Amino acid sequence: MKRYLWLSAVTVAAAALSGCGATDTDSAATAPAASPAATPSSAAAGHNSADVMFAQMMIPHHQQAIQMSDIMLAKEGIDPRVTELAERIKAAQAPEIKTMQGWLAAWDSPAPDPGGHDMGGAHGEDMGGGMSGMLNQDELNRLEGAEGSDAAELFLTQMIAHHEGAVQMAGQQARNGSNPEAVALAKAIVEDQKAEIREMEDLLAAL
Repeated sequence: MKRYLWLSAVTVAAAALSGCGATDTDSAATAPAASPAATPSSAAAGHNSADVMFAQMMIPHHQQAIQMSDIMLAKEGIDPRVTELAERIKAAQAPEIKTMQGWLAAWDSPAPDPGGHDMGGAHGEDMGGGMSGMLNQDELNRLEGAEGSDAAELFLTQMIAHHEGAVQMAGQQARNGSNPEAVALAKAIVEDQKAEIREMEDLLAAL
């Protein structure tokens, strides 16, 4: 799903949520539709604890997907279909990280440390099992050490699980979130990453 569909998703989400009851920020005004580069003032128009939790957990989840992609892109002899996928994952998720960091700043909520993948904890329990699909250091080391078709197969296997975790977290946000921009991003993540999961399953079968 191309990123230009994001604006339409935001507009629909904002319209659907207009007139809802007060959120944690007790905003009476309807949040205006916004692009992924929304201003902090528009992002802060209304949000609840689920919105904050979503951003705090999805940021490190996206950061690890980019880390995994970078590992693959540094290798030689990788199937070009796999490296092209890694490039697309980076291109999609890097701007989403910046968007979510902007939301947290507007909401006066702490952002995860850069490169940190430890936001699970109590938040993870509330989100339904934490940051599912996250790789531990041993798994990252295996990916770094793999070569050729073995590396491609391992990357796809790990990234499928990683995407499945993101879909789970984003689905929870789509149901429980309040901020229209955050809900729209969550819905876009579900749609985009489900499509990428199907693509990766096909690639695995073809390797």
